[in-house]
Amino acid sequence: MPHFIAEYTDNLEQQADLPGLFEKVHRVLGDSGVFPLGGIRSRGVRLDTWRMADGKHDYAFVHMTLKVGHGRDLATREAVAQAVFAVITAHFAELQAQRLLALSFEMSELHPQLNFKQNNVHAFLNNPAN
Repeated sequence: MPHFIAEYTDNLEQQADLPGLFEKVHRVLGDSGVFPLGGIRSRGVRLDTWRMADGKHDYAFVHMTLKVGHGRDLATREAVAQAVFAVITAHFAELQAQRLLALSFEMSELHPQLNFKQNNVHAFLNNPAN
């Protein structure tokens, strides 16, 4: 954990530069000292069927979610969320100046007993030989 998910309208496919956004988000999350690098994952979900507002214009949106494991206090989660949203708004600033684009972001904390995971990436990253 955490997992960063970007749902985006198909009309942004060529303009959104999601790999670039993911690189920036991973850097912020990794540098925060709050999350281990081996648990950070990002993915984009292209939306082929959607509607926005009155449907009369070339609207677009990106809704992003950051799912984090339980156990961090509200102040820590809020600081990370603000840092991530700052990266998001900076990443999309030029595109938003050129077109109708709605950005939304939320952080959600997973339930401590109902969140299951198994990951061998942490051990790999902590091995100096790699």
